[in-house]
Amino acid sequence: MMNWMKNATGITEPIYGPSHIRSVAEQAKETPYTELTKDNLKWECMDSTNVETKSFYVTTDSGHYVLLQVIYSNVMGIRTTAQFSAKVFANKPGAAHVWASDNLSNFAFSKDMLDFKADGCSMVLDDAGKSYAIKSSLNKSAVVDATVTQAAPGFSVGKNGTTLFGKDFKKPWGKMIHAFWPRCRVEGTIITKEGIIDLKGHGMVSHALQGMKPHFAASRWNFVNFQSPTYSAVMMEFTTPPSYGETVVNVGGIVKDGEILFAGASPSMTAKHVEVQSDKENDWPAPSAAVFTWDGQTKDGQAAHAELDAKLGTHMDRIDVMGELPKFVKQIASGASGTKPYIYQFGTDVQLKLNVGGEEKTENGKLFNEATFIS
Repeated sequence: MMNWMKNATGITEPIYGPSHIRSVAEQAKETPYTELTKDNLKWECMDSTNVETKSFYVTTDSGHYVLLQVIYSNVMGIRTTAQFSAKVFANKPGAAHVWASDNLSNFAFSKDMLDFKADGCSMVLDDAGKSYAIKSSLNKSAVVDATVTQAAPGFSVGKNGTTLFGKDFKKPWGKMIHAFWPRCRVEGTIITKEGIIDLKGHGMVSHALQGMKPHFAASRWNFVNFQSPTYSAVMMEFTTPPSYGETVVNVGGIVKDGEILFAGASPSMTAKHVEVQSDKENDWPAPSAAVFTWDGQTKDGQAAHAELDAKLGTHMDRIDVMGELPKFVKQIASGASGTKPYIYQFGTDVQLKLNVGGEEKTENGKLFNEATFIS
C-alpha cells in the first residue's frame, strides 16, 4: 500500500544511477564559465513542474543580512503560483527577524521575459541589463524599495549553467540551471515596524531553475555568499538523491570589482562540513564549521585557489520548510518519502584566503551560508 501511494503521488523515483545525470561540470572541462548577457537573465517559465527563483542577497554596511526573493512555481502544468519574500536577519541579541512572505496576485512577465510584475510588487531590469529595481508594498511589515547594480560581470558555469536529468540528454526530463551576479552594489530601504533598514552595501544575485520536482533533483544543498571590501565568492552545491547516484554538482567563482578572477565546477569546487551537531528535532547533521574551496585558472592562465575556513557557530535561523503544512499532510509526505526539508542559515565574519599565481592574499569579510537537508 505504501509503495503504491509513493508512485501514485510522484513522491519517489526508481534508481536510475549516475548515467541519468549530465552534470554541468562536463561543460566546465572545456568552458569553465560564460559571462552573462541580458538574454541569460530571462525567466524561462517552463510548462511542466518546476520552481524558478530570482534571489537577492544583501550584506549591508550597517551589519544586516537581507534576502529578497521572487519564487515562481508550476505544479504539473496545472497550477502556477508566485510569491515574494523579504527577510532581514536580526543583528542584535534577543531581536526578532523581519520576515514577510506573500502570495502574489495578477503576476505577469514582460514580453521579453526580463521583468516581473504583480499587484504591489515588481522586479524590473534596466535597459542596459546591469541593474534590478525591486519594489514591494504588499506587506506592511517589510516595504521594499531596492536597487541592485552589477559591480562585476555575472556568470554561469560551463556554456549555459545547466545540469540535465534523463535517459536521453537531447530530450531531458529535468534540468537544473544557475546563473549569478556575484558582486553588486545595493541601495535602498526596507521599512519595517521597528524602523527603516538602510540597504546600502554589497549584494549578489542568483537566478535558479529547478526544472523538475525539487525533491527528485536534490537531497542536500550548500550555498555560499561571501562579500569583502575587495572580493566576492559564490558557491552553489547540490547532491542528488540515490535515484541519480548521489551525484555532487558544485558551481562557483571568485570575483572583484569589474572582473571575474576565476569560476568553474566540481571537483574544483568543494563544500565540506567539518563539524556537525545533530538536530534533536529531526536528526539532521547541522554544520557548526565548514570549509569551502575554489580552484581554477585566471584568464591569463595563472593557477588560482581560494578558501574559507568558517566557524559557523549557531545558526541565525532554522526553517522547517514543511512547517506551515497541516500536520497530517506533513506526516504523510515525510513517512512516504523520507522528505523533511530544513534550511539552516548562518551569518559570520570570516577570512578569505586567496592565492593567484603564487601570490597569497587574505581579506576579512562577511559570509552568508545556507545548508539545506531535504531527504
